Amino acid sequence: MTRKYFGTDGVRGRVGEYPITPDFVMRLGNAAGRVLAGAGSRAEGGGPLPRTAPQPAVVIGKDTRVSGYMLESALQAGLSAAGVDVYLCGPMPTPAVAYLARALRLSAGIVISASHNPYEDNGIKFFSGDGNKLPDAVELEIERVVDEPMITRESASLGRARRIADAGGRYIEFCKGTFPAERDLRGLRIVVDSAHGATYHVAGPVFHELGADVIPIGNQPDGFNINRSFGATHPAALREAVKANRAHLGIALDGDGDRLLMCDQDGTVYDGDQLLHAIVVDRHEHGELVGGVVGTLMTNLALERVLAARDIPFVRAAVGDRYVLEQLRARGWQVGGENSGHILCLDRHTTGDGIVSALQVLAAMQRGQRTLAEVAGSLVLFPQVLINVRTGNPAAYRDDPDVAKAVAEAGAALGARGRVLLRPSGTEPVVRVMVESDRESLSRGCAESIAAAIGKAG
Repeated sequence: MTRKYFGTDGVRGRVGEYPITPDFVMRLGNAAGRVLAGAGSRAEGGGPLPRTAPQPAVVIGKDTRVSGYMLESALQAGLSAAGVDVYLCGPMPTPAVAYLARALRLSAGIVISASHNPYEDNGIKFFSGDGNKLPDAVELEIERVVDEPMITRESASLGRARRIADAGGRYIEFCKGTFPAERDLRGLRIVVDSAHGATYHVAGPVFHELGADVIPIGNQPDGFNINRSFGATHPAALREAVKANRAHLGIALDGDGDRLLMCDQDGTVYDGDQLLHAIVVDRHEHGELVGGVVGTLMTNLALERVLAARDIPFVRAAVGDRYVLEQLRARGWQVGGENSGHILCLDRHTTGDGIVSALQVLAAMQRGQRTLAEVAGSLVLFPQVLINVRTGNPAAYRDDPDVAKAVAEAGAALGARGRVLLRPSGTEPVVRVMVESDRESLSRGCAESIAAAIGKAG
């Protein structure tokens, strides 16, 4: 069954344009409520299970976009009409909502966020009562029901709404609990950039209460400035603040707090591959790594090579933390991630969490008595050249002989020193050409030749 509304990470789009409109979001909430009321959401395969409580209940969190107020009200109305109780926690990181759904033993968690996108966008994503992404079967059932007429239960069965007054405190304590109890962060000066997003009131306190001297930036949301010139997608502000405050390191989160990057005292920025490397190597050296590591098609070849040298199994999933998670569960492994900064440590949390991931890097630094540059910078990335080729037919390149010839020639030139990845965009008429090797000039030459062939084919 083809997905109609759900992408790899919920329903997302421009506010005011279908489907991110109040009427659709109310119907989405109503459909989700009906599915949850009928089947629960704790089934790994999406099959029906007995309700966990007489009245289903969900927790709704959001980031700091001004549109969150409108969409929250629409979701609440749809869920209440379907007979589902609603717990509102206000602005909270995406991983916090996953945690709260599990900790409060609710039917599901719903997040209103468009992650690292600008404030004009927004989205709705769901977690099961176990804090996991909803199974595909449940999402597809919600899609089926959303196109049916809304229902409203009799008054006695309508859902109620409540505020969770201590949601932030609960999540702060949860994050602190993922850091080794015998250690602390005393003596470290850390800049924490919250991207004017959902972590603005919780990220700083986590590191401060563990003993660090925290300099917060990007923690003044106004509804419109989320991800603007701050956060994981704009590291310049973090670098400047680290140098200006003579900090030991900096941590930048994105708008909903599920991914990060870090920089050292010299302003060198480390991406998700390098931070994942720091976590994995520390666990491997201390006999704590379970199985292997899952990356994506975009994971740098240097990480794959380093892991192979240590005899650590490595597999690539499709791009998206959802697919990394699927591979980890299928193999019984615990650690994986994307170069964008989504890192999964399933022994610490059920989903990607920027704060928790940063704490795992800090724990690796402390255990080895090493700096961030030593644990993350020891992975020297291969240069990746990415070219987006606009084309009228993004699929035309697959059967074009000139494209096949360019790819074959690039493969011969690269040999074992590099690789080629061609990936059509799922949202725009673009083919993404990525070539990486140990020499940037070689990567660029190969990428430009392939891009030129694709441009002619389209």
